[in-house]
This record gives sequence, C-alpha cells and structure tokens, in this order.
Amino acid sequence: MDKISLLISEYDIKKRVTEIAQKISMDYEGEKITIVSVLKGAFVFTADLIRSINNDTDINFIRAKSYIDTKSSGDVNISDEFRLDVKGKTILIVEDIIDTGKTLYDLKEYFFSAGCKDVKIAVFLDKPSRRTADVSPDYCCFQIEDKFVVGYGLDYNEKYRQLPYLGILTPGGN
Repeated sequence: MDKISLLISEYDIKKRVTEIAQKISMDYEGEKITIVSVLKGAFVFTADLIRSINNDTDINFIRAKSYIDTKSSGDVNISDEFRLDVKGKTILIVEDIIDTGKTLYDLKEYFFSAGCKDVKIAVFLDKPSRRTADVSPDYCCFQIEDKFVVGYGLDYNEKYRQLPYLGILTPGGN
C-alpha cells in the first residue's frame, strides 16, 4: 500500500492559485492570453487558475511527457494533436511541475518556432534543485524539495490526481 504524507493543504493551494491568477491578470491587463495547459497533470491547476483570471482568454491543451513511473526519461514527447495556431499570440503555458525544465524549455522553443508573440510559464510546483535546462517559471505557486508528489492533478501511474491537496508519495508505504 502506498503512503501519502500531506505537503500542501487544499486551503493553501486555493489561496496561492488565486494570488497567482491576480498577478497574471495585472501583468496582462487589457491583453488577450492564449492559455496552453499541459496534459494531463496541469488540468486541475489550469481549471482553478482560469476561473480567477480576469483577462480575455483562449484555452488550449497540449501533451508533453517526459516521466516514466517516478523518473524523468530526459526525452520530451510533444503531441500537438489539438493543432494550435499560436502565430502572433501571447502564450501562457500552464504546467503542473517544473523540475529538470526540459519539457518547458522544449515547449517554449516549440511555440516560438511557431511564431507566437510571447511565451510565459505558470507552474503549480517548482523543484529548482533538479533544473538542468535554462528555463524558469514566470509564475509559481510553490517551490518544493526533490520529493515525488501526488495530488492536485499530479499522479503516480495514473493514480492520485483527484486528491485536493499535495502529498509526498512513498510507493509501497515504506
């Protein structure tokens, strides 16, 4: 049986997501934002975030995956099955977590090569100790230590995304 220890409460998450949304609204005041949520992990964060952003927005999705089990593979697989037209647009990538930064670095390059006007990054979690790519989030809810976490959209083998809080996972309960 897996063990999950509370790291960030549901209350603290809601409070911080609202604060980040207010900052985004101010930074982009009067401007339309194309929000691109990275599936699957960022869908919960994206849903809560957009409900508190006051700007005109388009919402889109993209798949980018680099994790297998609890480890990053180092290779990023981007699947733009939604065929986003980003030319001339202001993009806000919304991601669940940035650790090595490889996924977000590749996504940022992908959007710039497609002709967007600007790309910013909003992440729910940041693990700066694991960073290997030259990329940093523009908006971040929480910085955490190098622990494997689940809940609030983040999973372990497709389990635990539904948890309303963030927890540290110990597979097998050890």
